[in-house]
Amino acid sequence: MARTWATLGVDLHLEPTGPGVRRGLTDALREAVRTGRLAPGTRLPSSRSLAGDLGIARNTVADAYADLVAEGWLTARQGSGTRVADRAVAAPRADAARPPRERPRPVHDLVPGTPDLASFPRAEWLRAARRALTAAPNHALGYGDPRGRIELRTALTGHLARVRGVRTDPEHVLVCSGFSHGLRILGEVLRARGTATVAVESYGLDMHWHLLARAGLRTRPMPFDERGTVIGGLTDVGAVLVTPSHQFPMGVALGPDRRAAVTDWARRADGLILEDDYDGEFRYDRQPIGALQGLDPDRVVYLGTASKSLAPGLRLAWMALPPSLAEEAAAAKGHSDTCGVLDQLTLAEFITSGAYDRHVRSARLRYRRRRDALVEALAARAPDVHPTGIAAGLHAVLRLPSGTEPSVIQAAAWQGLAVHGLSRYRHEEATAAPVDALVVGYGTPPDHAWAATLDALCRVLP
Repeated sequence: MARTWATLGVDLHLEPTGPGVRRGLTDALREAVRTGRLAPGTRLPSSRSLAGDLGIARNTVADAYADLVAEGWLTARQGSGTRVADRAVAAPRADAARPPRERPRPVHDLVPGTPDLASFPRAEWLRAARRALTAAPNHALGYGDPRGRIELRTALTGHLARVRGVRTDPEHVLVCSGFSHGLRILGEVLRARGTATVAVESYGLDMHWHLLARAGLRTRPMPFDERGTVIGGLTDVGAVLVTPSHQFPMGVALGPDRRAAVTDWARRADGLILEDDYDGEFRYDRQPIGALQGLDPDRVVYLGTASKSLAPGLRLAWMALPPSLAEEAAAAKGHSDTCGVLDQLTLAEFITSGAYDRHVRSARLRYRRRRDALVEALAARAPDVHPTGIAAGLHAVLRLPSGTEPSVIQAAAWQGLAVHGLSRYRHEEATAAPVDALVVGYGTPPDHAWAATLDALCRVLP
């Protein structure tokens, strides 16, 4: 069978121009080398392959190669083919587009929201990926169900029931690419249903409030006290966004009476509760607290993510939806899956094989050691600073003397220490008096850097 252009070796894009084919090809190759598009050492296609691709005579290509070898642009050696010669490449023009520079990383990073990425279980994940890919049917690699792969939705159903008390089934689980993606979907659904206002906690992530605002929804902060978010006065509100297991950033768990109050409100007002299970996997000094969704699966949307337990770069999260909401949410997500199929299959295998449970237990011990070291360092070197919200999660709130938060943040910057103040997380319409504090995330630094990070923190505390 005759060989066609589709089977002729190395690909090379050229557009010969000029008065003759040979000259046009020579000029195009020379320009590609001169500008660096063909890097030094690049092996060029054989004269036969390139002639077939361009639809010209083989001798024309051979002659063009010979001309450029003679000029020093190319080299030709027996057995190694024709390659681009080693030579300096012209520097780009000063006005040429430049790639964006990475922001300089702080010497010590205590910004909350990221786990220890060095502890990602690479070997176990790779083994799970191999098993998952081997077992996957061919059709799994096609355009998928917008809800996500059935293998992952099934694995999540069993896992969430066992460890978080979530009551759902695979038909009502929707996989999304992060918590923010899930919130965007829900914002669109709520707006389509006629919701105008969503009640949120007085302290939280402004990016979530902005996502709801972009969906055309107003956010109204609920009061907050030492027992957490105060559930009451939810008039003219169609939904509530809460972090009941470990409020971010204050670290308070929503008590049984307030859990009952918010679910009672949802039933009376035909409202919806959006449950952000923030840091639900990590607890240290208390019994597990079940998901709020278990109290009323018809009124609560449970949102979870792999960002803290594994890595945010996976872009994998999930929602357990009330049956009445499942079709609308799937439609709002789109007609094809937007999450990588291979990562979904791998996570499903990771969960069902028990590797996920083993990893979470190991991470829980590691983060507890860090938290304990933080508490000990504060007691010894900054006894007037008291950490709160430390029974669970990956961060602590360090209360500061009134009016000192800005100066401590500035001192931390001088030490190369990245840390956020509590004021960063306060809703602009919150009515309670501001509290000066630091929100210290102890998940990000690797183990070998934790002692030095604690030293830097204690040096800036009053």
